[in-house]
Amino acid sequence: MAAAHSKIPTLIFDEVDVGIGGSTADIVGQLLKQLGDRGQVISVTHQPQVAAHAHHHYLASKVIDTNSAESLMVPLDRSQRVEELARMLGGAQVTEQTRSHASELLSLASS
Repeated sequence: MAAAHSKIPTLIFDEVDVGIGGSTADIVGQLLKQLGDRGQVISVTHQPQVAAHAHHHYLASKVIDTNSAESLMVPLDRSQRVEELARMLGGAQVTEQTRSHASELLSLASS
């Protein structure tokens, strides 16, 4: 992987995982995490399998007003990560089952 040999201190990926899912997304998450062990990696993703591998997880959102727009980045603690991963997995309605799956996904990615 060319990025593994990069001397650039920060790599930014915007939805590098578009069009993939499942085990392929998990592998992409593992590779991004390995890159993050050697330097700073910022990755925007909608894939819970990728997000679960992050060293740090931030929730990005945008607040739109009549005359302005503001982007926000909020760091998530472990319980907030589980909630966000559950939302990513299950959509608008988060259930105990999606929370359980999200918690398992985060635990597996952390090991």
